[in-house]
Amino acid sequence: MEQKKETTKIVLFKGNKVRKILYNNEWWFSVIDVCEALADSIDAGAYWRKLKQRLTEEGDKVVTFCHGLKLPALDGKMRETDCANTEGILKNIQNKKLT
Repeated sequence: MEQKKETTKIVLFKGNKVRKILYNNEWWFSVIDVCEALADSIDAGAYWRKLKQRLTEEGDKVVTFCHGLKLPALDGKMRETDCANTEGILKNIQNKKLT
């Protein structure tokens, strides 16, 4: 997926940093960062991978709301990260999939 006009930023949610990117004139948020903020997970990456695996096995469509977009990682490099727009994040919080 080709990215157009991108701007990356970090926002705070419940004291946690959440990376976001402007993609096609819409904000997309790092799903791992949202999981960390909502689930108080020590390893949010492992939490998201396990959740994504379980949901895929159950045939749940939750993973279809994600796009791999490049965000700055801890090492400063741009890395592909599962991201969701506001609607996708809120819909899955409401369904208690990300908490």
